[in-house]
Amino acid sequence: MQTPADPQDRHEYPSHWEADVVLRDGGTARIRPITVDDADRLVSFYEQVSDESKYYRFFAPYPRLSAKDVHRFTHHDFVDRVGLAATIGGEFIATVRYDRIGPAGTPASAPADEAEVAFLVQDAHQGRGVASALLEHIAAVARERGIRRFAAEVLPANTKMIKVFMDAGYTQKRSFEDGVVRLEFDLEPTDRSLAVQRAREQRAEARSVRRLLAPGSVAVIGVGRTPGGVGRSVLGNLREAGFTGRLHAVNRAFPDDLKEVDGVPAHRSVRDIDGPVDLAVVAVPAERVPEVVTECGEHGVQGLVVLAAGYAESGPDGRERQRALVRQARTYGMRIIGPNAFGIINTADDVRLNASLAPEMPRPGRIGLFAQSGAIGIALLSRLHRRGGGVTGTTGVSTFVSSGNRADVSGNDVLQYWYDDPETDVVLMYLESIGNPRKFTRLARRTGAAKPLVVVQGAGQAPPGHAVRATRLPHATVSALLRQAGVIRVDTITELVDAGLLLARQPLPAGPRVTILGNSESLGLLTYDRCLAEGLRPARPLDLTTRATAGDFHRALSQALADESCDAVVVTAIPTIGEGAVGDAELAEALRSAAEEVPGKPVLVVHVELGGLAEALSAAGRTAPSAGATAPVTGSGAHPPPLSASLERGDPHRPAERLPTAESERLPTAGSERLPAAVTAGAEASSVTPPRPPKTPTPHLYSRLIPAYPAAERAVRALAEAVKYAQWRREAAEPGKVPEYDDVDERGAAELIGGLLERGEGLTIGVEETCRLLGKYGIGVHRALPAPSPGAAVDAARDLGYPVALKATAPHLRHRADLGGVRLDLADEEQLRRAYDELSELYGPPEELRPVVQRMAPRGVDTVVRAVIDPAAGAVVSFGLAGAASQLLGDMAHRLVPVTDRDATSLVRSIRTAPLLFGWRGSAPVDTPALEELLLRVSRLVDDHPEVVAVTLEPVVVARQGVSVLGATVRLAPPPARDDLGPRTLPAY
Repeated sequence: MQTPADPQDRHEYPSHWEADVVLRDGGTARIRPITVDDADRLVSFYEQVSDESKYYRFFAPYPRLSAKDVHRFTHHDFVDRVGLAATIGGEFIATVRYDRIGPAGTPASAPADEAEVAFLVQDAHQGRGVASALLEHIAAVARERGIRRFAAEVLPANTKMIKVFMDAGYTQKRSFEDGVVRLEFDLEPTDRSLAVQRAREQRAEARSVRRLLAPGSVAVIGVGRTPGGVGRSVLGNLREAGFTGRLHAVNRAFPDDLKEVDGVPAHRSVRDIDGPVDLAVVAVPAERVPEVVTECGEHGVQGLVVLAAGYAESGPDGRERQRALVRQARTYGMRIIGPNAFGIINTADDVRLNASLAPEMPRPGRIGLFAQSGAIGIALLSRLHRRGGGVTGTTGVSTFVSSGNRADVSGNDVLQYWYDDPETDVVLMYLESIGNPRKFTRLARRTGAAKPLVVVQGAGQAPPGHAVRATRLPHATVSALLRQAGVIRVDTITELVDAGLLLARQPLPAGPRVTILGNSESLGLLTYDRCLAEGLRPARPLDLTTRATAGDFHRALSQALADESCDAVVVTAIPTIGEGAVGDAELAEALRSAAEEVPGKPVLVVHVELGGLAEALSAAGRTAPSAGATAPVTGSGAHPPPLSASLERGDPHRPAERLPTAESERLPTAGSERLPAAVTAGAEASSVTPPRPPKTPTPHLYSRLIPAYPAAERAVRALAEAVKYAQWRREAAEPGKVPEYDDVDERGAAELIGGLLERGEGLTIGVEETCRLLGKYGIGVHRALPAPSPGAAVDAARDLGYPVALKATAPHLRHRADLGGVRLDLADEEQLRRAYDELSELYGPPEELRPVVQRMAPRGVDTVVRAVIDPAAGAVVSFGLAGAASQLLGDMAHRLVPVTDRDATSLVRSIRTAPLLFGWRGSAPVDTPALEELLLRVSRLVDDHPEVVAVTLEPVVVARQGVSVLGATVRLAPPPARDDLGPRTLPAY
């Protein structure tokens, strides 16, 4: 950190303004305040700016800065005069400053709320989005210092700078006078400015990942002189994959006369490489990594894959080593995969990158795969290619990232890349933790609207070394919020692959109606039961009997798909024996041809492995056609291809299709896959090696692929997830609205909150203040009057009106009607006094019971409504039934704020005990529209006032008409910082 020494500076150096940002081209830069120590850097920077850019900045020729200029531009009070610099390698590449001005345009101090702003960007870095990033950060600084409006004067010919201001999305006013364009704009974020900022964030972060996954040249640093070792292995993997760019082997221990290693140019240092290096794979011990990073940064390397361990996973010393690594890499504008990474893979024909420890390249396909753990990444790659003993058949990967400690590049960054990657149709992610839930749910919602996102979420903590706020929400709550954002949330990597295969190969179902047909009655009934358990609507299974021929399957499937009451078909199949038994290949062709006749509905197969089927699967893998084959091997001496293999293999003379989804949407199937090579069926995940694809492009030989599952529960679970995702897609296409209420007094609530917060940093406000605050948002709370004596109870009842309830509010009895601390329907003074005496006799004197009297509310269903602001995930509204249902069973539903009318409707219906609200077992349905309105009002309160950090309404009695809030607590505190509303930044270290 740099500390200003000028005694006139009015504030300490604001280190919280320092930030790393991703630029438009995917590189990074450091933004920080300019101090008195930067005089030499400023002069050097200015000397590298062209005369034209200097003219645009000062409106006159200005070849050099005077000593007075340097003093002015490096001495700031960090209040009325602020300067920021963007740096790479410690040197300035751009600057921005503001000066507070008064109404006459002269220098001023607070409370003046306007400032003049000016930029200067080195010509070599123009067009990289540096000025846009600086504008976001200087605007955030200005808002913090009480400045609400910027003014800028720009020459008309300076079109680039005018565009920076005009494209920012702020509310603007533009004028032209004396040959100068004057721009004035408010700094309060608008919907458009946030949209612009997030679109720039997506493009920049996607390009930063694309630079890693599609490099033109790769250097492997730490290549051993003899076979073996990590570096030599990675170099071999890159060669065997057929990497299309330039390869370099680097090791400082190479002899001076060594020119090549395995046919790859050898160098003692990255500095010795003639030409650019886009990606460096670092395979040296952790203690040598800083030296390597320096060499890479000075040579202009764009990104690093750090395989070395010994960082945050190893303890406090390693955590500090990791922080230093990230800071060092960002100094040079480089991004990092790792450390402790397994590596990255890109199967695209024009890249063919295997910069990983995977010994062979996975088959190309349409699935993007992310795993923090290398071991889990290996298991996922293996499962996607394994036959037998798991999901049968093959599928392919577009790109694979195993991030290790994810010190820099995270799942959020890769998700930004996959969002608009044309080669990826389905995203599978194994996340040990979610470091920034607020951002992840935002990105997931946007990605899920375009392509399926399937996630296995661990219960781990944020990555060691990250300076991010940890969520305080329970694991189950975070999972519920992910589902709200469109994430297909599964529990195991088996379910991850099961769902991914279905979504990559089949269209989305239009609804939950399922037809089951097959040649096994018992397997059909088992599938039927699982459909019911998963909330699907299956028809009674159609038993074709074990005598069914391939033609019978074809006709049955064709009829089922043509039936308008069917949304999806599950085919159950068991092997048959004896004369006339249907062959696997024949059956597979019958199912595939029937499915292609009606391509808009998904088809799944549940098959049972008996006898030699597993051997046949293995044999089929070993005798799979080579790249040049035009037809499978047949004949009396060859094993027939098994059902599961046949279902995956399309007609070699039919081109690939892209299948329509529900509601006429288009969800691509897994395209561009090559023919399968040998895979050992039934092997453990750790011993199965993905097949090596041919090095030259081959025509796509798959049409519609039908996924096959070895168990009914796995197939049905995958289908159920597809049904729920399709429903979310349809609803996301027409999002709900946040309704406006005329009786909401937002300003009055803000004044009340401000006055209450003057008492302290964080407090639970009293009953009267709680009722007043909730009343500002149209939320009425039934009065509860204290009753410290029987006489006081009688007076309270007379004031409220009979019938009344008498409640003990001691902490151990509050909301515990099961303990007997509540007496209801007390119709007169006699009953009230008797109840008071009973409670005192059972539970102690009034000072321990803290009794209150409350007017009886209409009978109904007791519920609880809560809202909380989590520092990482944001504001969350929760709903459930009061009592054991929510406390013991955890039957609560959750939605992110702001809650829309559609969110409120689904929130009420999401809990398992929701039938109690809708007339279960003949009871009267209650007023759920009134309940939904209450949820919307609570959401509006915490959204408008982030100082309201917690709200609990319990119980909320939902009657046949209306709702009654019988208890309420509100906690106020200074709101947590909203990093999603501030300027773009990378996680701090």
